[in-house]
Amino acid sequence: METIYTSGEYLKTTQTWHAEDSPWKANQIIEIICNNHLQPKTIAEIGCGAGAIIDELSKKESLIGTQFSGYDISPQAIELAEQRASERIRFFREDLLSSTNTEHFDVLLVIDVFEHIPDCMGFVEKCRAKADYKIFHIPLDIHVSSVLRNAFIGGWYTLGHLHYFTADSAIATLKETGHEIVDYFYTNAAFGLFKQHPSIKRAIAKGPRWLFFKFSLRFTARVFGGYSLLVLAK
Repeated sequence: METIYTSGEYLKTTQTWHAEDSPWKANQIIEIICNNHLQPKTIAEIGCGAGAIIDELSKKESLIGTQFSGYDISPQAIELAEQRASERIRFFREDLLSSTNTEHFDVLLVIDVFEHIPDCMGFVEKCRAKADYKIFHIPLDIHVSSVLRNAFIGGWYTLGHLHYFTADSAIATLKETGHEIVDYFYTNAAFGLFKQHPSIKRAIAKGPRWLFFKFSLRFTARVFGGYSLLVLAK
């Protein structure tokens, strides 16, 4: 599966490496940083893709003095990311978790990444040593609707998702790999990214999600999907 990211196949499938979603994702990240009063001097992102998330974060007033580093194994991703490089933003085509890399950061971003990794648990465990704090964004692909529709195989081939999570199994994965959970909240990708990815199917699904989340967000995520989990961990 790793070859789809280095061969150019993933860029061909996504066209933009999901860069259009980055402003929304950056807003979720800055919220959890501010809610927990973090003042990071250095932030790195593993699996940074086109680099648009850290580019957006670099514009936030509360991070104006922060230095950013983006890491990705894909030559196509880094070629796109280099267009966003600056004095405060650097990009590296290398594996941040390799045994020869000794870099350490205040915050490590792992945004929609570890569901793509064959050795998911080993990857998440290695992330512990790379920063004081880690911020994970994890799509919650397992819900009643996705099971009934057998939606997983489509995500395997189009998105490269090898592992699927509920909120509980996502948290358990982090705890079992030695992370201490500091804070977390659900992010509503179905609503937040609808303008970037409009479709009749998504428009229909918005109705039940909007109705039920008023009563229980957790129930809505479990039954109808459309949510991810943003987690701050030590």
